[in-house]
Amino acid sequence: MLGFDDILADFAFLDDWDDRYKYLIDLGRALPPYPEERRDDAHKVRGCASQVWLDAQMENGVLHFRGDSDAHIVKGLVGVLLALYSGKTPDEIVATDAARALAPLDLSAHLTPQRSNGLASMAARIRAIALDAQCS
Repeated sequence: MLGFDDILADFAFLDDWDDRYKYLIDLGRALPPYPEERRDDAHKVRGCASQVWLDAQMENGVLHFRGDSDAHIVKGLVGVLLALYSGKTPDEIVATDAARALAPLDLSAHLTPQRSNGLASMAARIRAIALDAQCS
């Protein structure tokens, strides 16, 4: 899986938004398979027009996320967020401002309002998981 800095560099290299959408779709396709038993209400992200599931596991003090969506571009957005947050401690995740980190990608100007809201819902869900992990 690509790191978030790699995604930023690739996005900067791609001038055309059609190419950026294709890139997002490729990011989604590159995600590891999401376990069927985790496609349930407990792992579903609310506030997304598409179906989105997120799962996290704590290992050696860091959270590792898995995710999936039934929509290609949204699945790519899941991949972007996993690159941003997976492998970090709960404290690092809570301290990371998703909107600020994602700003260089200029997604908000090129996503539908529904997808932008869904992206914010996914980031909020990841933050909530990290906050829960801080308390554990």
